[in-house]
Amino acid sequence: MYKDLLRKYAKLAVTKGVNLQENGLLVINSPIECCEFARMISEEAYNMGALDVYMNYSDEKFNKIRFVNASKETLSHIHYFERDKYDYFAENGAAFLSISASDPNILKDVDSSKIALYQKSKRTALKNYFERCSSNRNSWCIVSIPTQGWAKKVFSELSTEEAVEKLWDVIFDVMRLNENDPIVAWNKHTSLLHAKVHELNNHNFKYVHFKNSLGTDLKIELVKNHLWCGGEDKAEAGFNFIANMPTEEVYSMPKYDGVNGKVFSSKPLSYCGNIINNFSVTFKNGKVVDYDAEVGLEVLKELLETDEGSKHLGEVALVPYDSPISNSNIIFYNTLYDENASCHLALGEAYTCCIENGENMSKGELSKAGYNHSLVHVDFMIGTKDMNIVGVKEDGSEVQIFKDGNWA
Repeated sequence: MYKDLLRKYAKLAVTKGVNLQENGLLVINSPIECCEFARMISEEAYNMGALDVYMNYSDEKFNKIRFVNASKETLSHIHYFERDKYDYFAENGAAFLSISASDPNILKDVDSSKIALYQKSKRTALKNYFERCSSNRNSWCIVSIPTQGWAKKVFSELSTEEAVEKLWDVIFDVMRLNENDPIVAWNKHTSLLHAKVHELNNHNFKYVHFKNSLGTDLKIELVKNHLWCGGEDKAEAGFNFIANMPTEEVYSMPKYDGVNGKVFSSKPLSYCGNIINNFSVTFKNGKVVDYDAEVGLEVLKELLETDEGSKHLGEVALVPYDSPISNSNIIFYNTLYDENASCHLALGEAYTCCIENGENMSKGELSKAGYNHSLVHVDFMIGTKDMNIVGVKEDGSEVQIFKDGNWA
């Protein structure tokens, strides 16, 4: 039974996730703990007619050893062949399938400035690859499977074996793998998200206003000619893919200098092997002017100081409180899952799909339109059961988008 579900999962990730085309290239980014599933994905890719598959394993336990022992100078140097490898595959139209399954606490005792320096250096070196993915020039997809460290963080009261088994059960359910035909189930789900996207785009809001009892009171102006997106994305080559699996969100583009007010987190943020929790961020004219955190303040500071764009928003996303992942009442400590249980915002890079003709605009044209450029894109969760969201149109008329955490 387990093997059958895992096989269905691998096939779903290749067909509906990246939607690998015949004679296409696939790059799999996988933790070494997930090698069994990664190999299964590679088999499904070849079954679909892949030209070739490249496996890129990572080892977070070794990464911790390196962060502790290597100098900042060493960590800031990204070998040219790493950049060339990703550029080669990206520029040859490869699809990128990544397995997100890290231990949320593995780097908690590591100097956060080392992690921040490495992340900034890596994002700079691989800038072409990241930009191609964020603009959907290449298809890409992120999925998750349990690892011992992650499962034990989520279900700390259980033994490691029991925690892994329980997390598998949740993931199989959320990913619709218990359905007779998961692909049909996903087609139905993305159609519902597309209907909500169409409804929001018809309103053409000037800004959206978030308020809840945590203290969030935030106005987010949207760029002119913005688009709401959700469900499936379209690759440059013309075929659809799903960037995040699972996905429950519809999302759009905040104006670079159009965000004002204060927002409070509603779930912990797992970032670079650390937890940031119970934090708040204050914006003025689009820029972060104040912030605080009960847990992970230094990590939040390093994130915000990545570059100028990391102090601005690149995404606003709507997710109803009454949704499958939210209703599980589980804090996953994994952004892929937690962001699809909650309305969320992202610090950093925006998505070109969220503005009309964005994929054909130059960087200068995008900037002029209010697009935020950054080396990072980090989602954090703000949704609550009493979140109210009002959309305001150009003529000042208001539309209730969310009432008490759900679609109005």
